[in-house]
Amino acid sequence: MFVKTCLLKNRTIFAVAAGVMVSACAVGPDYERPEVELKEQWSESGAAELIEELPAAPASWWQVFDDPLLNELVNEAYRENLDVEVAGLRIIEARAALGIALGNRFPQQQSLRGGALSTGVSDNSPNFFALAENRYWNADLGFDASWELDFWGRYRRGVEASQADLALSLAGYDASLVTVTAETARAYLVIRSLQQLLRVTNENVALQRRSYEIADVLARNERVTELDVAQAITLLESTAAQVPLIESSLVQAKNALSFLLGQPPGLLDSRLGEGPIPEPPAQIAVGVPAELLRRRPDVMAAELRAAGQSARVGIAESDRYPRFGLTGSLGLRASDTGNSELSDLFSSDSIEFIAGPVFSWPILNYGRIKNSVRVQDARLQQSLVAYQSSVLNAAREVEDAIAAHLRQREALEFYRRSAVAARRSVDLALLQYRESIVDYQRVLDTQRSLNTQQQLYVQTKGDVATSLVVLYKALGGGWEIRAGNPVVDQDTADQMMQRTNWGKLLDPAQVPDEVSLPAPASDQPLFGTPD
Repeated sequence: MFVKTCLLKNRTIFAVAAGVMVSACAVGPDYERPEVELKEQWSESGAAELIEELPAAPASWWQVFDDPLLNELVNEAYRENLDVEVAGLRIIEARAALGIALGNRFPQQQSLRGGALSTGVSDNSPNFFALAENRYWNADLGFDASWELDFWGRYRRGVEASQADLALSLAGYDASLVTVTAETARAYLVIRSLQQLLRVTNENVALQRRSYEIADVLARNERVTELDVAQAITLLESTAAQVPLIESSLVQAKNALSFLLGQPPGLLDSRLGEGPIPEPPAQIAVGVPAELLRRRPDVMAAELRAAGQSARVGIAESDRYPRFGLTGSLGLRASDTGNSELSDLFSSDSIEFIAGPVFSWPILNYGRIKNSVRVQDARLQQSLVAYQSSVLNAAREVEDAIAAHLRQREALEFYRRSAVAARRSVDLALLQYRESIVDYQRVLDTQRSLNTQQQLYVQTKGDVATSLVVLYKALGGGWEIRAGNPVVDQDTADQMMQRTNWGKLLDPAQVPDEVSLPAPASDQPLFGTPD
């Protein structure tokens, strides 16, 4: 009868608690996206090279270069890059942190206790308890629990903040993919540019060596002075000195690509071989400015920081109100004093309990709580302004990238014509030098100009390709490559599972395909099952 009465009382208490929580509110602001003014079109939208439609497969923008090896390297960097792997592990960490926040909505403290203690009372001490014996055993076994009810939405705001942190980690992962795909493509294009630069420089060295040999023959025949020979050697050696410098830059570019692929240096030479600079398409898709809000991971990350901080204002605000909770203890206790025996521990007469509602309210906090709310609100305003700044900066980066790419294309055509004309000038100067029509200074000037113009043409051709990479990076392209794929590879997951029970947290299906804002606390369920 006693146990039945206790159960009925506890049911009443929990029914009251459930009713209180159903009617509970969530203090603090719900996040609202700040307004940011964006133009409907890019400033260069009228250019013939630009179209508004985004690629049919934005996850694979690098395929516009139509280079199979580049496609292979980008996909390999996605699988093997160590920075991407670290970013994926941050998602797993954030998922575990969300589980902690979800667990806080259940009784926050629970413990089983038990013990068997031998007690001895001094013969010279007053026996206040009038015990028959001054040596006895005391045994107890019980369960204690306390549950702070989420009356003001403190823990729901905590879940909201943790959900924002999880989404933020996913945005960070996407940002790493945008960076790695772009840097891999850029490194590959730099390698191809340097290979072509090395080729034209070696060609100019060979051309200048032939000119030197002509001057040397003419000097031997006393048709010209030794000055022509000395000038020829000066130009030849100066141009030849550029070769090892370009080779050094080429080695560094290959090492940079190896790092992006998660490989030690020196393993890519045979695989890369030599090749031309990939040609960008005649038209490029840039979309419209409004799409930046959903495509750029860093913009989404800035908004998620603001959303998470908005929830933290609510957490701080809840400290201003009283906290209501339930506490209880149910146990068994027995001793071997008097008519009791330790064997009576599991009898109904050994049951003891305490249960009931509790509350606390730090009224005299001397402004600490109020100013804590102010601190969190100031941080919220900072994050809102930072979000607006990130949107404007993203738009600026796209505008800059579009302008740079279009102007590089224009410059490339000028340099192409200049290089053709410079080659013609060298041929004419050598012909006229042999006929003693011009002196060797004219040959030197034309050959020096040819080397400069050809190098500028190659460099600009590479810049046209890399500027397109910068543009697609500014547009936030590349993160979609992860769709349907795990953020942690199976070998890493197996290694982690050997150390720790991760449950379902490493399951690829648990990671959403797109970054989204957390649900406000008012829409959060009262209870959620932590993984």
